[in-house]
Amino acid sequence: MIKRYFSFLLFLLFSCFLYAQNDTIVLSNGDILVGELKKMDKSVVTFKTKYSDKDFKIKWYKVVEVYSDRIFIISMANGNRLTSTIQSNKNKKSKIYLDSGVNAVEENLLDIIFLEPIGKNFFSRLTIDIDLGITVTKANNLKQLTSNLSATYLANKWRSNGHFKTVLSRQDGIADVNRMDGEISAQYFLPNNWFIQTSAIYLSNDEQKLNLRSTYKGGIGYFLINNSNMYLGANGGLAYTSENFTDDTPSKKSSELYFGLGFNKYDIGDLSLLTSAVLYPSLTESGRYRADFNFDMKYDLPLDLYIKMSLTYNYDNQPVEGASDSGYVFTTSFGWEFN
Repeated sequence: MIKRYFSFLLFLLFSCFLYAQNDTIVLSNGDILVGELKKMDKSVVTFKTKYSDKDFKIKWYKVVEVYSDRIFIISMANGNRLTSTIQSNKNKKSKIYLDSGVNAVEENLLDIIFLEPIGKNFFSRLTIDIDLGITVTKANNLKQLTSNLSATYLANKWRSNGHFKTVLSRQDGIADVNRMDGEISAQYFLPNNWFIQTSAIYLSNDEQKLNLRSTYKGGIGYFLINNSNMYLGANGGLAYTSENFTDDTPSKKSSELYFGLGFNKYDIGDLSLLTSAVLYPSLTESGRYRADFNFDMKYDLPLDLYIKMSLTYNYDNQPVEGASDSGYVFTTSFGWEFN
């Protein structure tokens, strides 16, 4: 009788423990983690347990089974987005059941590219990067400051991005260099890897005599590749550009087409690559076209710190008189990521 009662008590305690720990993942080496699956994004799972002071960061390809009765926002490589529970098929380790309450489907585990439980607050969906670079040399009394602030907010059906970059340089015998560029953009995800995109882009650059160039654009795009390791997207549409200059050159306005490519590779250990290129052929200025290119390479350090190398390049085949047809900035910086 006592033995039976003791067995029942152990079963009850174990059941309560399992109930309190909502999620379970099994890793490729056989380890089992029980706790809270907080998020999976850019091929990294964030998992919290009661016995660890810090959250685990685990590569998604190392996860072979996932079990949770909670409702998640889930994005698939084929472009589908749904809200569902997630349960692995014990007979097929690479397969999972996704049950939205209306219908259940079986999918490949590695086809999930984003996973987050419903009910998370605003800040859990927000990622902010802040980095600075400082150069000081005795020769010519050179002082240079570069800064970058970027943010991303990801929801089930849409994503918003923003960045603001500055370069301030002072050097004896040479005119000061001031450059600022910023962008705010939003993407709304459609079925089958299509998306709608709008952007507002701003550039101020002494080298190109630009007091301010403002470009507003909107169009449609398609993810050529979209999985847990990378994405490659193409987009195009219409743009409107307004320019005013640092000298007496009259302001200019232009209607343009635009065609762009964006690539993000984020499953190279602690290294990630982000690059984009956009071409703007003018509709209202005969023979004119512009091009923008951006490249970022980031290496993650402990404590959410990172080192980043960036290249930004702008080209205009019809610059105003006395201005350079191109401008570029190459920086290395040290920063911190909030997520």
